[in-house]
Amino acid sequence: MRLFILFISTLLFAHEPIQPIPQSVPYDKEKAAIGKLLFFDPILSKDRSVSCASCHDPDHGGADPRSVSIGVEGKRGSVNSPTVFNAIFNFKQFWNGRANDLAQQASGPIHAPNEMGMDKKSIEKRLNKSSFYKKRFKKVYKTDRISYDMVIDAIVEFEKALITPNSKFDRYLRGEAKLSPLEQRGYRLFKELGCITCHNGVNLGGNSFQKMGLVYPYSGKTTLDRYALTHKEEDKGVYKVPTLRNIALTAPYFHDGSAKTLQEAVDKMSYHNLGFKLSTNEQTAIIAFLHTLTGEKPKILQP
Repeated sequence: MRLFILFISTLLFAHEPIQPIPQSVPYDKEKAAIGKLLFFDPILSKDRSVSCASCHDPDHGGADPRSVSIGVEGKRGSVNSPTVFNAIFNFKQFWNGRANDLAQQASGPIHAPNEMGMDKKSIEKRLNKSSFYKKRFKKVYKTDRISYDMVIDAIVEFEKALITPNSKFDRYLRGEAKLSPLEQRGYRLFKELGCITCHNGVNLGGNSFQKMGLVYPYSGKTTLDRYALTHKEEDKGVYKVPTLRNIALTAPYFHDGSAKTLQEAVDKMSYHNLGFKLSTNEQTAIIAFLHTLTGEKPKILQP
């Protein structure tokens, strides 16, 4: 099987399968400034105990260092919170792809009873009592009343700006930097062994669905997969392929947060989804390559 994968990979990926993150994306800076305030403000949660940033920590690659997030009233989530960085490049949002865009994604946690536990009217009522927010929304949205749609619109503009360009690998793709021999070998293995089949494009993922345990069954927890949406038997254990951007910063890994280290994640994925075990040297090289995917902190978050 391993030789077969090597042969197919060589045929399919003669051309570069990964594109660099663009230096910038268009977004409304004034709206994004309000969205940034809201993203870090627990005012959007029922008991004012959590914010969007509580589960998408900017200092942890935009992800959650916990296996599952903790919402209002100490309620536990059911899946690991994926990174919000570079989410604009995903074709769907959430592990099972239930949100088509960033607006649907932003609404999800706000309404979830085990996350922020709020409804539209409660949010509008709370924000319209705030002279701080009323002043800012009036300046940008030209209105005396804050609506829920404006709140989501502002958060989306902020999330659009959460891109992490200029990783070492992006600079390598643009001819601006060289990879070390170990990093080069890791990238070559990444392509030859078949990792690139799912982890490709601008986000090295986020553009397809795949079964966790494609070759050898995965015994970990299965929750909120594609089956939860489609109720089709073949969608059990199927998830959106996660981005590998900034992967060295976003442990733990997988939908259930079961892989605590990058080495463990690489080891499990090669076995369950490619069908073979990597040697220690192969793991070391691939991990070295993965470290080149750490980009700059989004400019909107920099001091």
